[in-house]
Amino acid sequence: MDKTSVTLLLTQWRGGDAGALERLTAALYDELRRLAHFQMRNERRGHVLQTTALVNEAYLRLVDLEVPWRDRAHFLRVAARQMRRILVDDARKRLAVKRGAGADDLPLDAIKVASEPTFEILALDDALDRLGKHDPRKAQVVELRFFGGLQLEEIAAVVEISRATVERDLLMAKAWLKSVMKAGAGE
Repeated sequence: MDKTSVTLLLTQWRGGDAGALERLTAALYDELRRLAHFQMRNERRGHVLQTTALVNEAYLRLVDLEVPWRDRAHFLRVAARQMRRILVDDARKRLAVKRGAGADDLPLDAIKVASEPTFEILALDDALDRLGKHDPRKAQVVELRFFGGLQLEEIAAVVEISRATVERDLLMAKAWLKSVMKAGAGE
């Protein structure tokens, strides 16, 4: 589906046409699955939340949002952010279980120890939030690339900057994030 058609469906959905949401979802489902798959690539093996479940959860959150949708890129950016939040929420829950939250409610054999990706995703989320306060564009570029799986050209179009600027932003943001995460790991 071309960008104009997606933008039209988003406008119709914003105008209250529930059928437009169904058509939009059908049109973008493969793209949402690609985003979800990209998000799940660093999760531990045997992760309870699978790609389809992540897409479905993100879909439920997107439906409830009151967003003035602009276009396909905006929709995918918001979807990527929702998927990031779902994974971070899940990581926090797993960490809470590891630390004993809900221990009275769960049998001992049901508690699984959180793996390193749990800590990494939480550290990255925290560092990315800090970067967003310091330099929102670089944070957005990182989120679109690493959480959204967008290509450099797609990021350039979404953020309305050149591909070269995207590359520079990624390079600088990665160094900044690595430094912040390394410093945080030493605390």
